[in-house]
Amino acid sequence: MPVSVEPTSVDPSQNGSAPANTGVDTPTTAGAGARTSAPAAEALRPHAEDAFADELAALAAQDDRPRPIRWNLSPWAVATYLLGGTLPDGTVITPKYVGPRRIIEVAVTTLATDRALLLLGVPGTAKTWVSEHLAAAVSGDSTLLVQGTAGTPEEAIRYGWNYAQLLAHGPSRDALVPSPVMRAMAEGMTARVEELTRIPADVQDTLITILSEKTLPIPELGQEVQAVRGFNLIATANDRDRGVNDLSSALRRRFNTVVLPLPESVEAEVDIVSRRVDQIGRSLDLPAVPDGVDEIRRVVTVFRELRDGVTSDGRTKVKSPSDTLSTAEAISVVTNGLALAAHFGDGVLRPSDVAAGILGAVVRDPAADRVVWQEYLEAVVRERDGWKDFYRACREVSA
Repeated sequence: MPVSVEPTSVDPSQNGSAPANTGVDTPTTAGAGARTSAPAAEALRPHAEDAFADELAALAAQDDRPRPIRWNLSPWAVATYLLGGTLPDGTVITPKYVGPRRIIEVAVTTLATDRALLLLGVPGTAKTWVSEHLAAAVSGDSTLLVQGTAGTPEEAIRYGWNYAQLLAHGPSRDALVPSPVMRAMAEGMTARVEELTRIPADVQDTLITILSEKTLPIPELGQEVQAVRGFNLIATANDRDRGVNDLSSALRRRFNTVVLPLPESVEAEVDIVSRRVDQIGRSLDLPAVPDGVDEIRRVVTVFRELRDGVTSDGRTKVKSPSDTLSTAEAISVVTNGLALAAHFGDGVLRPSDVAAGILGAVVRDPAADRVVWQEYLEAVVRERDGWKDFYRACREVSA
């Protein structure tokens, strides 16, 4: 028999999973009812629906296109929110994703069907970022999240139990602690599963019944939760990192897969890094990005050349390091450099501010990667016009 899950009756603290995460990702199993009372302006990293509340409200007010049931915006408005644009009243919607428009259109269209969405790509291609903003635009809530790790249990996807209630009264509705996926099914919202391939294979397959039958059985109670219209799921995955678990063919068939590519050009990647660093920097009171555009371009160039195994002019082949040099890592290097410039410099991003960060990103294997970096410095950086200061800074931190 079907059972409804009331969001107001659940205390997320009862879940055995750790709910706190102060890094880039949102809480592991927090749902809509688990929001803290801290205002968005005080949050180190506001949820997408809070950080861009004005844009979402402007889109909703002017969106006169058909909306799927329980969607806050039409598919066209969701795509506009992700890709950016100017509304008829002059409101500017900032781009959240810089890349081929068709990729976002296919992703949004998938969510409007009964097929789940799998965002696939190498590390640093904005899979988590796109997932969060899609959920924020569609459901107005990006926090129905399961963070995949090697230790993610089946309960994180299905449901858990309040063991005090369970021991005192046995299996009951009051003792059941719904997962973010169960909450999304009951409320017709968008759930997210991050790093799906890091979850053990037997736990991954918990999703098969949910995605194919749109039902989550609760055998202990002789009940089930049936997904209501509006429910869907976004998963992210990559097959480049160590420690990944291949998806079974049965599970993969339940998804429409959209591959997010690396930025096509230096200009596109510089634009992405500049936008994200500017957003992060404003929340940390760091210097403005325009003062460091030259260094951003230099960081991006180094990362792309080492990643591609060839210099930007195509004339010199170089060895690639053992790890992926992603756009996300470039953002981290530049943000750390701006912090150094702000607190220990004159506020202007210089080669000495980014050199240590680049070294840390490139040299993950102290033996092999250090050789790759030294050869790149001597064969490429040393001979490049206008890069003398950068060469000296990198030599200094590499010594």
